[in-house]
Amino acid sequence: MKHLKYTVLALAVVFATACKETKKETEAVEDATEQATNKKEDSKISIAPLSDSPAYADAQLMLDTPETMVINDAGDVDFDFTLKNYTLGELTDSPNKERLANSGKGQHIHFILNNQPYSAHYEPNIKKEIPAGEHHLVAFLSRSYHESVKNDNSMVVRKLVVGSDAKDSKNLDMEAPTLIYSRPKGTYVGKDTENLLLDFFVLNTELSDTGNKVIATINGEEFTITKWEPYVVTGLPMGEVTINLKLVDADGNVLPGPFNTVERKVTLKSE
Repeated sequence: MKHLKYTVLALAVVFATACKETKKETEAVEDATEQATNKKEDSKISIAPLSDSPAYADAQLMLDTPETMVINDAGDVDFDFTLKNYTLGELTDSPNKERLANSGKGQHIHFILNNQPYSAHYEPNIKKEIPAGEHHLVAFLSRSYHESVKNDNSMVVRKLVVGSDAKDSKNLDMEAPTLIYSRPKGTYVGKDTENLLLDFFVLNTELSDTGNKVIATINGEEFTITKWEPYVVTGLPMGEVTINLKLVDADGNVLPGPFNTVERKVTLKSE
């Protein structure tokens, strides 16, 4: 009986110890799960309107050409812009030049052909190689931290017909609602990864709660934009970031047009 008593006692001790170890393991798993959840919540992507930028309400960008530019031969084309009430090469007077990725060369023009990534120009006379065909050009004034100036006179929109046998392969309707992507763009390093500017142009339409909207999908997270204004994106992870923009109607259908769905990738690096 004495041996049986010791055996039962030993089994009880083993069982109790096993229970304690199981409880510790369970608590460890729960702690790890909670930490992962908190980390996910801490790194959640968010967007918010950008404020504190000078309005430049009277700034103008002009191009003395017809609305449809007919160019006989493909190749280099000169675009001689003129400006009023805006200075290229000047750093924008705003705290946003410290908050966002900022060009040390100052204010500039974004030149966008067929909704491809823009080229930045710090002088009003721009020479670009234009291939044969029909093309959609948008150029607009940009602050030094790449936020577009949004007023009725801050941009130039042109249809380019290049070459004698140019065909409308893009089905360009210059009067249709059109989405033009601007930022984010390229690679961001260090402090510049904390706040990314989300900026775009909408032509021939207005955004609203009950009408047309822009759907922004950033690394799989979807945001509905009902007001045309610049936004700041925060909470992004390091590495490759995918941004998809769509111009949609009140029912969520993408509006017809060759540029109304666009996807870009940018890279974030810690150093």
